[in-house]
Amino acid sequence: MSTFATASVSTHILDTSIGRPAAAVTVTLAARSGGDAQWVALGGSATDADGRCKDLPALPEGTTHVRLDFETESYFTAQKQAQKQAEAQQDAPRVRDSGAFFPEVAITFAVTPGEHYHVPLLLNPFGYSVYRGS
Repeated sequence: MSTFATASVSTHILDTSIGRPAAAVTVTLAARSGGDAQWVALGGSATDADGRCKDLPALPEGTTHVRLDFETESYFTAQKQAQKQAEAQQDAPRVRDSGAFFPEVAITFAVTPGEHYHVPLLLNPFGYSVYRGS
């Protein structure tokens, strides 16, 4: 399989509520070859300290659609616990509950063979945005 005959995908996550990369978020990748085809789970990864997934699986030849699933609930649960610990140490007033309104984020997009698709996720407890990066 030639790498020029397939598309490739990368992603990273920025938690916009704290202005930092979102580490340890599980990301899974699925692909299909046509709008009517079944999704095939290809595997996944987790974001590193810089919020990047550097080892997502390669796409099979003939892929036309890709789905990235981000497991955000466990990330926000960990963030909330860390925040509670920091507040307890500082005797600071408690902030409003900021659990994950979106426990997962699924992004589906079309791909063209030979193209690279970098799809960043800008995330906060109550919303998210994605775009095709470079």
